[in-house]
Amino acid sequence: MFKTNVSIFMVVAFITSIIFISGCKNEKSMTPDQNAYKIMFLHHSTGQVIWEGKASGLKRITGIFNKYEAVPEWFDNHNKTMGTNYYITGQNFPKAKPYGWHNYPYDYFNIWVKNAGNNAYQEEPTLEMLVKEYNMIIFKHCFPVGNILDSPDSADINSDKKTLENYKSQYLALKEKLLQFPDTKFLIWTAAALVESQTTAEEAARTRKFVDWVINEWDSQGDNIYLWDFYNLETEGGQFLKPEYAVGKDDSHPDKSFAGRVAPLFCQRIVDVIETNGQKTGLSGEPK
Repeated sequence: MFKTNVSIFMVVAFITSIIFISGCKNEKSMTPDQNAYKIMFLHHSTGQVIWEGKASGLKRITGIFNKYEAVPEWFDNHNKTMGTNYYITGQNFPKAKPYGWHNYPYDYFNIWVKNAGNNAYQEEPTLEMLVKEYNMIIFKHCFPVGNILDSPDSADINSDKKTLENYKSQYLALKEKLLQFPDTKFLIWTAAALVESQTTAEEAARTRKFVDWVINEWDSQGDNIYLWDFYNLETEGGQFLKPEYAVGKDDSHPDKSFAGRVAPLFCQRIVDVIETNGQKTGLSGEPK
């Protein structure tokens, strides 16, 4: 009986110590002060996977009690080590209701350009609202952005149809809008890729063409718009999300291991854009 009680006591003590360590770390709770450089990350599920990353070592254990989030953790450590004051937060954009779970080129154009102003559009913040609160705004598309349809050469900027021509016209309008806020930095992810089973060779080729256009033609040097090349991290030069990086052969969400590897690259790219206008990292976030 004595040995049993001692064993139970040891287990309880271990669990209590882990909870204490987890609580003291407070890894995911960043509280900005008035002098903080504030960063907003607008995303959906793929962005959330990268945000959370993959815990290792003791963090895997403490994560049972205090959810591990790789990106806030990275910035917390960076601030402590480098004496910086970077605050990053994230939110779903747009929300499922009332606007709908769509974050493709048309939707950013629709909310930020077509319905610009100082009032929210269907409960979603416009750029005029966001730039008052944040020094940097990061946004991305979910992987269905790659289901790009064949179409005539003409574009309809007001259409939510996923065509290469529509994407380009909407991106050009977005660029013009982003340039109206020179004191705010914008970091845009290149398109998230699809696994091979969830697209066609033709759609995948159009997605590659769109990404190449964004990198080589749409993006310009010397302005307030920057890229993080998520697409090429996922595809490594191909046209599909590599199967070893995916949750499953029919699921285009990246897995935790991939997220754990690229989350620091995302963070490094953010910091480099803040500090050197992206001069010390490549588009993937790796040091030059």
